[in-house]
Amino acid sequence: MGTRPNDLAALLASVKSQTTPATRTVVVGNGCSLADLDLPPWVEAVELPENLGVTGGRNVALGHLRDMDLVLDLDDDGLLVTDTDFERITQLYEADPGLGIVGFRIADETGLTQRRHVPRLRAGNPMRGGSVTTFLGGAHVLSGKMLAQVGDWPASFFFSHEETDMAWRALDAGWKIIYEPHLLLQHPRTSPARHAFFYRTNARNRVYLARRHLPTVLVPVYLGVWTALTVARTRDMAGLRAWFGGFAEGWRTPCGTRRPMRWSTVWNMTRLGRPPVL
Repeated sequence: MGTRPNDLAALLASVKSQTTPATRTVVVGNGCSLADLDLPPWVEAVELPENLGVTGGRNVALGHLRDMDLVLDLDDDGLLVTDTDFERITQLYEADPGLGIVGFRIADETGLTQRRHVPRLRAGNPMRGGSVTTFLGGAHVLSGKMLAQVGDWPASFFFSHEETDMAWRALDAGWKIIYEPHLLLQHPRTSPARHAFFYRTNARNRVYLARRHLPTVLVPVYLGVWTALTVARTRDMAGLRAWFGGFAEGWRTPCGTRRPMRWSTVWNMTRLGRPPVL
């Protein structure tokens, strides 16, 4: 959104320093001008007249990278701290043709990984990698073949749970998702609630996920669990009111085509430690 020019410049420098170079690099200005950022000549700049959200911005980038075998998404305030990340990514995908998504570990400048940034329920050890059922939005790699099969980001989500939507579609199509903690994105410690619309989109998109992907019998279970957890955890009454407003919005607004996941996918996710009700 053009508000982090120094962070973006550092990120692009860390991309350029990789021992295995990126074929193409795209920066999307989500409702902002990029003219004052002095982007390097090897960067393709795309300016959008309005903010299309996380999902809309990523979909625009995908439109420019449609012919790529692998697509790496990076937050503009992140930093690659080693220069062999792209080499490691290439090796992972060459070793496993069924690999669809690779998630990075995210840690702040002190090396701390927040619990919410570990993509499994048992989050005590952020260095434990392996197969998972979701991934982090700040830094992840998507297979081009997988994207051709499962489709783009859900544009209606704007922000919140878009990675879960992509992950559920990928798993249901038979692709693997792994968390690779040795791929590290350094990122400032933040709270998602810093965004004014967090509570509304968080609830709305939970409903969207259930409506789009869950077998009918699991819909009330999933939404009941997350409603109870939200009420128990939230101390901000204005935020809680916004959450329930978003929950209602999730039922009355379009969310895209419904394609319930197979029960074999439900079992696979349960086997991996996170059934699609948590």
